[in-house]
Amino acid sequence: MPAERPQHGPAMPPDDDDENRGRAALVERLFREHNEALVRFLLVRLRSSHAAREVAQEAYVRLLRLDRPIGTASHLQSLLFRTAANLATDRQRRERKYVSSADWPLFFDNLPDVRTPERQASSAQTAQRLERLIAALPPKCREAFLLNRVDGLDFASIAQRMSLSERMVRAYVSRALLHCRTRVDEFEESRDD
Repeated sequence: MPAERPQHGPAMPPDDDDENRGRAALVERLFREHNEALVRFLLVRLRSSHAAREVAQEAYVRLLRLDRPIGTASHLQSLLFRTAANLATDRQRRERKYVSSADWPLFFDNLPDVRTPERQASSAQTAQRLERLIAALPPKCREAFLLNRVDGLDFASIAQRMSLSERMVRAYVSRALLHCRTRVDEFEESRDD
């Protein structure tokens, strides 16, 4: 009598652990085979090897977090590069949006000075006027304002440095801005009359 063959029940879909292990193995394979090319691809876009490596890492993490089946390795490779390109674009947008005030001098130093002598004199006068307005502020208000607007410190750092609450620092900076804006507007109005 032939040996009985074990009966198998209906085919069970792979459980989540099997799917996750399979996805991790595919992503690991992608990393080994394409990471160098991906980082070079991102380096051209981001012009920073550190940023390129960070974005590449985030792209791999995103692939691992996909909820849907990932398909073939070639599909996953194109998805990896597309995801990385999108992440790089998002990063560039954020960096353009949040140019630090500490970077302003570098930005303006690269611009050619095409102002007329009259405009140069007017700018110098405006700068002197602002210096006088800032000097007229109460000492703590002036210090908070300069630390924020010139040194680029955030309110929490200034509060810690000056032993004040963040709320007080915000109030000082707002007061200084309002003071300067009001005085400059008053001066401009008097010149127009």
